[in-house]
Formats: sequence, structure tokens, C-alpha cells
Amino acid sequence: MSTTKTSSTFKIGGEIEISRLGYGGMQLTGHGVWGEVSNRENAKNVLRAAVEAGVNFIDTADSYGPHTNEILIADALQPYPESLLIATKGGFDRTGPNQWTINGNPKHIKEAIEGSLKRLKLDVIGLWQLHRFDPKFPIEETLGPVADAVNAGKIRHVGLSEVNVEQIERAEKVLPIVSVQNLYNLGNRQWEDVLNYTGQRGMAFIPWYPLALGPDRMKSKIADIAAKHDATTAQIALAWLLKRASNILLIPGTSSLPHLQENMAAAYAELSDEDFAALSV
Repeated sequence: MSTTKTSSTFKIGGEIEISRLGYGGMQLTGHGVWGEVSNRENAKNVLRAAVEAGVNFIDTADSYGPHTNEILIADALQPYPESLLIATKGGFDRTGPNQWTINGNPKHIKEAIEGSLKRLKLDVIGLWQLHRFDPKFPIEETLGPVADAVNAGKIRHVGLSEVNVEQIERAEKVLPIVSVQNLYNLGNRQWEDVLNYTGQRGMAFIPWYPLALGPDRMKSKIADIAAKHDATTAQIALAWLLKRASNILLIPGTSSLPHLQENMAAAYAELSDEDFAALSV
């Protein structure tokens, strides 16, 4: 496993420079990512604090709520700072708390894009991502409305989520892919080949569930390294990801201002090569 010198920024699509430590909006919803967040004013304050702290990359989806998260982001941050990139996703139906149904129907995808534009109050979505490949529809059909939106100037860049290398290559025959959002963290590295592929191709790799620490045997080792850096275990988990590859972008989410500050401080926990190797076994 390779390591890299930690850089603070990355260029999405080779042109949109953003901080590698962003913010994920999923937690600013109701229980089970369903319905409105319980304290909306607090949620708006968290979003504003994130931007004030230097976050210029926010990840959301039309399925968070559904719809409530995108509306919240617009209410909190409009007018948007010029440097802010809001990434959203489409391709799920929601029928209740913790219920997610893949929907790659081109009609649904077109409606998802148009809905996100309206709810986020954007003329152009900087990064639109497909939640999942739907086995009921060829990916060429699913991505048809996405390509149309790119050509119409409604989407600037396109990404994928939970995909393997073969699926990325198939999607790239339809339109350029600039990012991949897969499950990846210190305790779960099943997508190493995808991470390496995206790095070689200059694509962003956006781990979801980035704070998982892995098996119990790792926790004492993480705690020792955290103590050495006067950091929390969560900060070390994020610092490890930042050091793992220069194309990794982090989107830890929280509804707590203190936790937001803790996550932002992870950028300053510079792991040594020895620390990184100890955590990478």
C-alpha cells in the first residue's frame, strides 16, 4: 500500500480546485435519513460554520430526506460563495426510513436532475453523481439524460458511486467520469483496486463512511497514535485517509458544531510514514 504527501487541495475534473476536507450533508435529516432534520436552525448553523471554516465542497443527494437536505443547503448558504462546489446524487427511490431502492430509469434520472437544480437553486450542478448501477437498465440508458444535461450546461462534471473498475470504464464510454464515491475507511478497504484506478486516472475518490475504525485489535493502536498527536481517534482515521492517496476527498458529516470543529482539525494531524504503516497492516 502506497502513501502520499498530504496536499490540502484537489482539482475536480482537473479544473475545480477544492479543499480535500469537505462536508457530507446526510446527517442533516431525520432518523433513517428520512424527513426534516430535528433542529433546522442548528443544521443551518453547522453548514454555515463549515463554509466559514474553509469547506468548499459539500456532498448531498436528492434522496436525503428525500429532498429536504438539498432545500436546507440552499436555505442556509444562498447566495453561494463563488468557490463552493455542491455535489449531489440521484438514482434512489425512498419509501421510508432506512429504505433505499435503486432506480436507474432514465425518466427518473432526468426528473432527479431537474429537481436538484430547483431545490439547490443552481443553474449548473458542479458535480452530479449516480448512486448505483441499476441492473434493470443498461447504464448507457441510465446515463443518457445525464449526458443530455451536461451538453445543455446543466451539469458540469459527473461521478459514480459503489462501482467497480469495469463499471467505471463502461460509463466512460458514455461520458467523462471525474469521481467515484465508494465505501472505504481504515477498517474496510475492499475497494483498493478502484482507489488505485482513480488515482492513476486523475479522478477523485470520495470515501463514504470514512470514520469507521475497523476491528477491536486496531483500536488500541489507533488510540496510541492519537495520543501521540494529541488528536482523537476520528481525526486519526481521517488523517490516514488523507495520507493514503492524494485524490481522496473526505466528506465527514455531523449535526454538531463541536464535532465539525474536530473533523476540520484532522487536516492538521500529519501522520508520519511510520504511523501510516502501523495503521495500514
